[in-house]
Amino acid sequence: MIKVLMDLALGERVVIVCAALLLAVAGLYSFRELDIEAYPDPVQPRVEIITQPSGLSAEEVEKIATIPLEVGLAGIRNLEAMRTISLFGLSDIKLYFNWDSDYYWDRVETINRLGLVTLPQNLVPSISPDNPIGEIYRYTVQSPDHNLLEEKELEDWVLEKQLKTVQGVEDVSGFGGLTKQYHVDVDGAKLNHYQLSLSTLTQAIANANINVGGNYVEVGQQAFDVRGIGFITTMDDIRNIVLSSGNAMLNSSIAIPARVRDIADVSLGYAPRLGIVGMNDRDEVVEGIVLMRKYGDTLKTLEGVEAKVRELNASGIMPHGYKAVPYYDRTALVDTTLRTVFENLGLGMLLVFLVLIFLIAFLPLFTMRGVEGVIFSPMSHTYAFALTTAIVLAVMLTPVPTARLARMNCNVYAVPRSRSAGRCSTRR
Repeated sequence: MIKVLMDLALGERVVIVCAALLLAVAGLYSFRELDIEAYPDPVQPRVEIITQPSGLSAEEVEKIATIPLEVGLAGIRNLEAMRTISLFGLSDIKLYFNWDSDYYWDRVETINRLGLVTLPQNLVPSISPDNPIGEIYRYTVQSPDHNLLEEKELEDWVLEKQLKTVQGVEDVSGFGGLTKQYHVDVDGAKLNHYQLSLSTLTQAIANANINVGGNYVEVGQQAFDVRGIGFITTMDDIRNIVLSSGNAMLNSSIAIPARVRDIADVSLGYAPRLGIVGMNDRDEVVEGIVLMRKYGDTLKTLEGVEAKVRELNASGIMPHGYKAVPYYDRTALVDTTLRTVFENLGLGMLLVFLVLIFLIAFLPLFTMRGVEGVIFSPMSHTYAFALTTAIVLAVMLTPVPTARLARMNCNVYAVPRSRSAGRCSTRR
């Protein structure tokens, strides 16, 4: 068989050399386009559902959110296990599918099932964007005066929204800082004096914070759009919201309506804090974590994130002096892993005489499944393809340059009367 392959290679030298060059070019292109990751995802396809019933105890969360979702999600195709946990204000459900299932189809089927589940109190479950190896980039927001309120506002409304536009980014999570709120501190005595309720107050504020359209008005041959502008932009807008005029105090014939400022103090504040983020010698910082899409290309996604951060820092979109400063980038980890791999490959080439032993040792890896299969399968396939290609090239490509060099040597050193010289210079 080997003789037949060598004869074929010597008879079609040009074809063999062109095929080898094409194989080399294809290999270089594949290497450049290869999705290089520091370590594989060791978790089987998993979909996580998050529900946040604000202010409810763990027992109440279990009754109104976790159990109805467990019932509604049971029986999904390829589902192997369901693990749930109920905490104060949080229901977390993890669905584990078998290793051969398609992750994105699993997500689609989960979303379809969620549409059939109705939860009380207008609760809406959502799919978590997190995955075991999704965190690829971390940064902090820095400002000249270290204003935690403004840094958090910039993180929520500028950085997160801009970074989500990068190809391959699944989500951006912000931590730390102060979340801005407008506080309406009600005086119970005044509320009772005007014979109003808290529900009336909250509904009035919600109704006032809208814009409405009123069609148009024709004036001669022109038409003017009619709009009601009601979005709240300042704290005075909140203070001046009318609550009621039915129980207004009368001063002669003029009715004085009750407004928010008459029964409450309006101030700028922040949401209750459940924790803080510190870094090195700084007690508090605002942090952002970029999450990559599952099965995404790490290096290409990081290139896009780094370019976007440089653009945001230099474009003037953020206030003067504000910037995003990275402190973790997975590129360094990937480079270290690649360096280790190349070192090991170099040592492996020196031990090429053990090729058959390695081949036999790695055959069982093709049958591995689960976590072991995820970790060792790429290595076993790489060895198999490399060894197969090496054997094919050794049998079919090596004879071509060898025959050429042998003929050149014979032409150089041959004696015209030598019988061996004649044999060497004879063309096949």
